[in-house]
Amino acid sequence: MGNIIGCVDIGSSKICTLIARASKTGEMEVLGKAMEPCNGVKKGIIVDIESTAVSIRNCIERAQALANMEIDSAYVNIMGMHASIIHNRSSVNISSEDKEISLDDVENVLQSAEKVKLPEDRQVIDVIPIQYIVDGYDEIVDPVGMSGVKLEVEADVIAGKITFVQNILKSMEKAGLRVNGFVVEALASAEIVLTPEEKEMGVILIDIGGSITNVSVIKNKRLVFYDAIPVGGDHISNDISIGLRIPHQEAEKLKREYELALTSLIKNDHEITVNEINENRKINIKVSEVIEIIEARVHEIFSICREQLKEANVLEGFGKGIVLSGGGISYIDGNMQLAYEVFDLPVRVASYNVSNVTKPEFLISVGTAKYIVNRFGASNTGCEVKKQKKNKGKNTGGFFRKLANLFNGLF
Repeated sequence: MGNIIGCVDIGSSKICTLIARASKTGEMEVLGKAMEPCNGVKKGIIVDIESTAVSIRNCIERAQALANMEIDSAYVNIMGMHASIIHNRSSVNISSEDKEISLDDVENVLQSAEKVKLPEDRQVIDVIPIQYIVDGYDEIVDPVGMSGVKLEVEADVIAGKITFVQNILKSMEKAGLRVNGFVVEALASAEIVLTPEEKEMGVILIDIGGSITNVSVIKNKRLVFYDAIPVGGDHISNDISIGLRIPHQEAEKLKREYELALTSLIKNDHEITVNEINENRKINIKVSEVIEIIEARVHEIFSICREQLKEANVLEGFGKGIVLSGGGISYIDGNMQLAYEVFDLPVRVASYNVSNVTKPEFLISVGTAKYIVNRFGASNTGCEVKKQKKNKGKNTGGFFRKLANLFNGLF
């Protein structure tokens, strides 16, 4: 059952799991999905392995019950704050007598590309081939079966923070699952929210979650920049709570009720009666006082993102502008105007069209599954149903599986 795929999305406050079946044409059928609160992760960092493992185990068990099957492994997303991209190029000589390029040759050249100089706190978690080159002929997608003397690959090497990667592996192991591989969250999100034209012409994807904002740049179908800032939608609620001296729960309610990020969009600046924090009394505030706080924080989030892109020298040349996604502020009216004000680029809010999935919390899991299937094919997902005899044959996902085996061999 090589077309079965499991995905675990470890967020700052929740775990989402997905079990799906992929058709030969790449269509995804969601067999089981579940979401579980998680207190073991703070600001995108695992601070309690045991608690995180329990949440993963409970979540995957619920998904397995719905799917009526048990899986032995899953893919896990990795956020921008824990990953970096290194561009590399490597080559190998074709050793076979007939000079026909085999799967082994492809895996060898990918493993050669993996050998890059890394900071002490990083380890390679994936190698993404951009193009293969055979005897000087480039733009080759699949060189297997071709004849040549020298095989080269131009690839993006994804390096993850060792501490984060190992804590994920430990948490998954304690939950009874192997890690099949890590998928950069921006690539998973791009599968769902970006059009082929945007991926080709260039787009800045700003994914705002509760406590983390991921910033990525995709151009020529490649991830050319990926980072994160430790600020998200939850900080807006905190600002309202502190600024107006009201309980956090009431601040969150106000943010959700008015859903505005621009004072110019206020139609009726009436007074609201709310509870004062730590006081057993009511106070009156105006709608504009709430919206001013939201506007200031959203503007700051976009400004920090712009500074990051400017410092990395990747702010120019994006024909498709900005795409906003994530549950942090994407529902707030006025966010497109603020983003345009900061970036001076076209802006749109991502729309989602995923069958069998209505909650945005599952989109990263679905995107992860789609990415793996599109990259390796429906029959090479690497996930197996427990107690099912495993296929030991080779496939184009071999390098990724070797990485997964390496990860699990660490413990």
